[in-house]
Amino acid sequence: MALQEVHISSLVVHVRPAHLPAVKDAIARLPNTEIYGESEAGKLIVVLETENQGYVTDTIDKINNLEQVLTTFLVYHQIEHLDS
Repeated sequence: MALQEVHISSLVVHVRPAHLPAVKDAIARLPNTEIYGESEAGKLIVVLETENQGYVTDTIDKINNLEQVLTTFLVYHQIEHLDS
C-alpha cells in the first residue's frame, strides 16, 4: 500500500501596508494557498495545503520575492500520512 502525504503549513507574511491589496491578490493566485487573516499593519496569515514539502519551500520563496513583501516565515508545518 502506498502512503500519501498532506502537508499543512501556515505562514506569516509582512507587507508594506499600502501594498496589502496587491500582495493579497498575488498570493491568492498561487495554487493551494488561502489567506486566513490580515492586519492593517501589513501582516497576513497564509495557509498552504500541499502534497509535498518542496511546494511549501517554493511557495515561501515566491511570496518572499513579491515586490513590497518585507519578510515571509513559516510558523507551522504538519505532515499527515494517508493510506491510499
